[in-house]
Amino acid sequence: MSNVRARKPRAQTPNGSNRKLNGHANPSERHAQSTEPTENIFLFYPNIIGYSRIILAIASLYYMPLHPRTCSLLYSISCLLDALDGVAARRFNQSTRFGAVLDMVTDRCTTSCLLVFLSSAFPRWALLFQGLISLDFASHYMHMYATLAMGSSGQSHKKIDQSRSRLLHLYYNNRIVLFVFCALNELFFIALYLLSFSSPILSPSLLPTNDGPGASSQPGTPAHPSSMLFATPGSAWAMELARANKMDSFWPWVIAGISLPVMAGKQILNVIQLVKASKWLAEGDIEIRRAQGLPKSK
Repeated sequence: MSNVRARKPRAQTPNGSNRKLNGHANPSERHAQSTEPTENIFLFYPNIIGYSRIILAIASLYYMPLHPRTCSLLYSISCLLDALDGVAARRFNQSTRFGAVLDMVTDRCTTSCLLVFLSSAFPRWALLFQGLISLDFASHYMHMYATLAMGSSGQSHKKIDQSRSRLLHLYYNNRIVLFVFCALNELFFIALYLLSFSSPILSPSLLPTNDGPGASSQPGTPAHPSSMLFATPGSAWAMELARANKMDSFWPWVIAGISLPVMAGKQILNVIQLVKASKWLAEGDIEIRRAQGLPKSK
């Protein structure tokens, strides 16, 4: 037997070029890999719209205590952009999980902040508003977690099987239904916000008192003197305060009356979503326990 070892031939790539067997590509291949385009998910158009929504929402919160018109305008634009980011995601093929979570978190936070203000404006109904905040957060968190834990890889929280819930399937998969429910739900709370500045029926502090034009027995309302932050009578805040107390409550009442049934339906959907997500997670727990041989027979 010859003691000369046979030299192994170099591996041939499909195009006939040589490649080292230690796993390193030749220089031309490394150059091709380095020139592959990389994407910055944070700068996708839908996500930029999402950042704009956050900025508008923060601005609306700044104006919320004393500037109802400015606040309502900024808040409404922020809500309308919620529909635009979905259009942009489909138009530019930029649907991402980060964008979906950003959209949901923005919705939950903006609505909750408005409900917190309504809790201070209508103390008698604070428990109801707190319950709506809790239901909204619990329902969407449970639904999102159930989708991640039980759904297929990369499944969107909006992809609902019709066999699991027909109502949720219609709500998430019909864009018109989704837009109407979300828009009128927000409009109802905006209308309540405007009524806190204009309706003596809901805000008795707007009624004149014997203590002077700026006196009020209800903190957190436009007429309360502490909310003026020592504003002089000719300041912009004081002028806005005077205009706020003269707001007409007719249209806010109309908007509230029209949107009330849809808002109530939205809360029913939240309850259904919470129950269905809980059952879905419980089904997964049962499968895991069976795989582990639990419960063990005695």
